[in-house]
Amino acid sequence: MWLSEVGPDDVADLTAFLGEVDLTLSGLDAPTVRLWVGRDTEERVVASTGYEVSEDGRHALLRSVAVSPAARSAGLGSELARFALARAAGDGARTAWLFSRRSGPFWQGLGFAPADRDELATVLAGTHQVRLFVATGQLGREVAWSRPAALPLVGRRSARSAPRRRRQC
Repeated sequence: MWLSEVGPDDVADLTAFLGEVDLTLSGLDAPTVRLWVGRDTEERVVASTGYEVSEDGRHALLRSVAVSPAARSAGLGSELARFALARAAGDGARTAWLFSRRSGPFWQGLGFAPADRDELATVLAGTHQVRLFVATGQLGREVAWSRPAALPLVGRRSARSAPRRRRQC
């Protein structure tokens, strides 16, 4: 699947997609949030991935890793997660973090382990998602996960370069 880096014209489609798959919508248009989308032949968003980095650049919060229900169970989610991990590590992140209440086994399969949610909130305090979760009280209901960003990635493929703004995963 080809991924395109999200630009201003993609935010509405991405917002609708993430709403359908019940993921956080905060900060999708912020310049500090790196996001990519995959579209089907009819140009509908069917996959997304991305991350935010801490102010010191050492930590990345993976977010918006999603696949449409019709395209699940084919390994695409793992490819999207690997893509975001590789990009975050390439941007200098040493530790990758995420919130997930429903998909722990998926993330464990990619090398993530349960983490201290308060530590996540401290090292990534400036990110949109953490600020939202703190402000709304959602943080206390979240489950945190982490892993070194640059550990070898388990699985079939890793991110590959592609033409401008488009990346294949």
